[in-house]
Amino acid sequence: MIEKYLIEHCSPTLANLKTANLFSFKVSDIKTLKESIRAWNYELNEKGIYLSLLNVKNNLALVYVYRRKKLEEDLKKDGVGEILNIYGYKNTNIYYAINTLKERLNFSDNFPHEIGLFLGYPIEDVKGFIENLGKNSKCSGCWKVYSNECEKIKMFNKFNKCKKVYSMLFNGGRSISKLAVGI
Repeated sequence: MIEKYLIEHCSPTLANLKTANLFSFKVSDIKTLKESIRAWNYELNEKGIYLSLLNVKNNLALVYVYRRKKLEEDLKKDGVGEILNIYGYKNTNIYYAINTLKERLNFSDNFPHEIGLFLGYPIEDVKGFIENLGKNSKCSGCWKVYSNECEKIKMFNKFNKCKKVYSMLFNGGRSISKLAVGI
């Protein structure tokens, strides 16, 4: 059930090129989804990859796939705590931060702008997005870019190539467990 989404949306995270990815899809049975996430965690946690159900609204599930070690490092970067504090996060402990993000998603009609920090987006682009209300970006790909656009375009191309290669390998019979790079 989830395999297609992992390959289509999370290849850069599986390949250890990116901290995290998100995907959403229509779900009819939450219990089955939670069991599937539990099974994938059992299989992928040893490689440092974790899945978390962030929220479900109108039968649309939002699943977060992340590399715990990378996320811990990202949340400790200069300026991240200050941005998160603005949005009500009391600290940058990974479990606390993810739970706070879940709460913000569940109790708000708007998508929280700080989510870019959980996806490994550069802090300057997250700040730029917040300060410019999502406008005036220099370019966009996986996210809206506000600085170092040449570097980010190269990164986006790398992510896209990864997705193509992973899709080809997966469609050729390679399992997600084999494609997931260990820590």
